[in-house]
Amino acid sequence: MLNIFESITKRLVEAWKSDEPSGRRSSFRCRCGRPVFFYNSQCLGCKSPLGYEPETQQVRALAVGSQPDTWQLDEQADDARLWKRCENFDSPAGCNWLVPADESETLCVSCRLNNTIPTLDDPDNCHWWRQIENAKRRLVAQLLNLGLPVVSKVSEDPERGVMFDFLRSPEKGPRVLTGHANGLITLNVEEADDSIREKTRHQMREPYRTLLGHFRHEIGHYYWDRLVAGTPWLDKFRDLFGDEREDYGAALKRNYEQGPPKDWADRHISSYASVHPWEDWAESWAHYLHVVDSLDTALRFGLRGEDVEQAVEPFTVEDLYDPHVSDAQRVILLVNSWVQLTTVVNEMARSMGQHDFYPFVMSRPVLRKMHFIQMIVKEARGGTSLIG
Repeated sequence: MLNIFESITKRLVEAWKSDEPSGRRSSFRCRCGRPVFFYNSQCLGCKSPLGYEPETQQVRALAVGSQPDTWQLDEQADDARLWKRCENFDSPAGCNWLVPADESETLCVSCRLNNTIPTLDDPDNCHWWRQIENAKRRLVAQLLNLGLPVVSKVSEDPERGVMFDFLRSPEKGPRVLTGHANGLITLNVEEADDSIREKTRHQMREPYRTLLGHFRHEIGHYYWDRLVAGTPWLDKFRDLFGDEREDYGAALKRNYEQGPPKDWADRHISSYASVHPWEDWAESWAHYLHVVDSLDTALRFGLRGEDVEQAVEPFTVEDLYDPHVSDAQRVILLVNSWVQLTTVVNEMARSMGQHDFYPFVMSRPVLRKMHFIQMIVKEARGGTSLIG
């Protein structure tokens, strides 16, 4: 199976610049033909049960299995593999993911990453946890699709795995801070409250703040530890992003007291990325995931380049970190297609009086960083060194 980057660039070559009519749908569909979506556990049309099968990354209609509390994917033979629902299906998380029926594990690939969840005797916590899990499942699905290692620090790999603590600040403090440390990602569950998150966004002068954005940023810190630290990539990272051995506490203090450098936009995707090389990496990583997932969605719904053609100055392969890699032309096609798409959807958002869909500007130094990340992701999936 092609990973998500290879799949997207293949479809960009085949469809983004084709002369075929747009509107062809390759999104998820129920057995009745109606479209269904990533979070659905039941078709709203025919009421068929649905489940997300993480190995093929598909939402599928389900048929009752041959054993109690099991399911098989629709349109498969009677002796096909059996599945069971994630244990969190009936919880406030409402997880629609499937688990192989022959596994002793009762939680899906995403839910087994949880180390701590909020107390569920509070209605707010129940609502917030559902929003958090929806965002986390989208993150995990994308990581699996990229071919990156996703293993639980709780139950599978205590040394190199990842896990999540979803915590709520006590009434009298201190406030829970979202962050990452040694494979543990902590998220303040109040970030799932739109009003609280929006207030914080204004206070922090951030153009973008979402649950999914938090997850993509923090998992970037985890993968820096996993894929860069102690590897041959580290020296190249320092040449491109800076020396991560710079005092992190002092860097944060300087940022809060003095603000970002005036020229931050020339070299970074966000002002926060200018704080420290670790944050530059995490912000660039998050934006790499934004680009890949959003373009994948556009292509699944049949959008073509001609539908969003804009007069923008395209990037060239010479703008990449390494213009000589074998897939350089595909990377440029993906990035230039992204710029076209965001130009149009930003205008659509403005026409509805909303904030820009993508309130960032991708400079050439940022593109180099994102290409560097793509090269590391490609190596992590293929197991071969791309360092010349």
